Amino acid sequence: MEQQQRDGDGGAAEADIERLPADLLAHVLSLLPTFRDLSMAGGVSRRWRRAVERSLASRRRLSFAGQRTGDDTAARLVRAAVNLRDLDICWGCQITDEGLIKISSADCVGNLTSISLWGLAGITDKGVVQLVSRAYSLQHLNIGGTFITDESLNAVANSCTNLKVCSLF
Repeated sequence: MEQQQRDGDGGAAEADIERLPADLLAHVLSLLPTFRDLSMAGGVSRRWRRAVERSLASRRRLSFAGQRTGDDTAARLVRAAVNLRDLDICWGCQITDEGLIKISSADCVGNLTSISLWGLAGITDKGVVQLVSRAYSLQHLNIGGTFITDESLNAVANSCTNLKVCSLF
């Protein structure tokens, strides 16, 4: 009501936040605490969706811990996070081998230095091998609480030559 009164002609005035430069809007959205909030913000308008994509592109860390994130959503977010270095997709996520395979095709995977898959019961060697075989810069890997076998460990040994820490429990 107050906004309409300031307009003078009875029409709705443009919200102040819509006047923010795109880079500033992206920065504000990057401060949102959960991906659920970020996803909801992306649904506001095309401009906000582009700002969400920009905010993801600048992130160096993504954590889906405790979130019920599925394969498609996680893969889409990781693909958008082109500067990603630290990926945490552990307990609570509903990620399967299909999701790990989709994530492994993201441009940022070769630059990841840390991956945590702790407690993901829905993954097997198939997904883990695909992911770690492209994670050339990996230094920290947590695969505790999973049902992987020696096949995944061999892939880690062969592909992750910079690995410093591998947590199995």
